[in-house]
Amino acid sequence: MSAWAKDQGTESSLITLYGDPRSEVTKALDLVLDHPGPMGVLGNPRCKRFSMLVKDCKIKTLNVAAAADDPAGDDRPDISMVDKMLEDLDKLKRDEL
Repeated sequence: MSAWAKDQGTESSLITLYGDPRSEVTKALDLVLDHPGPMGVLGNPRCKRFSMLVKDCKIKTLNVAAAADDPAGDDRPDISMVDKMLEDLDKLKRDEL
């Protein structure tokens, strides 16, 4: 993960990248991507596409790109991308004032 963090420019930043090789976090968050469509291509269960804003060890927002008609979240990835996270951060900041 350190090589990925370096490549993505997140080393020594607020963002921490980590792996979930046994899907422990994925399962705990109920974000297992096990729909037959994507599984036919991917083979093994994966984690759904998501972003999460955590503050003081509490989940403030959880944005999951998957939908009933798009289990992999490929058609609407923007739900879990940076612009949505910036919107969430701004809302959190306003709510705390």
